[in-house]
Amino acid sequence: MARDGGRPERSGACPHAATAPAVPEAPTEGCAECLVSGASWRRLRRCATCGHVGCCDSSRGRHAYAHHEQTGHPLVLSLEKDEDWAWCFVDEVFLVRATPEADTAREPGH
Repeated sequence: MARDGGRPERSGACPHAATAPAVPEAPTEGCAECLVSGASWRRLRRCATCGHVGCCDSSRGRHAYAHHEQTGHPLVLSLEKDEDWAWCFVDEVFLVRATPEADTAREPGH
């Protein structure tokens, strides 16, 4: 994962990016807490530290954020097919999957 270059107001590096897996695990049945309570969710996020699956901030439960607050685990990965990013709660930055093309573009002279 690499810092999203589209947010220049957040110029600091995210040291947590190195903890993100190269490819997130396949989605599970749903948000762990919502499944227990019978609630619904909008989108799913997986904790990069322990694998907990919670719902996004647009969901009523906001369980991914609640998990971060309870544990301090910094990164969540989107499990949605149309999203390829992670969010660092600590540094408040989006992280996008690094590609060979993006790495080449960052090299001097390119």
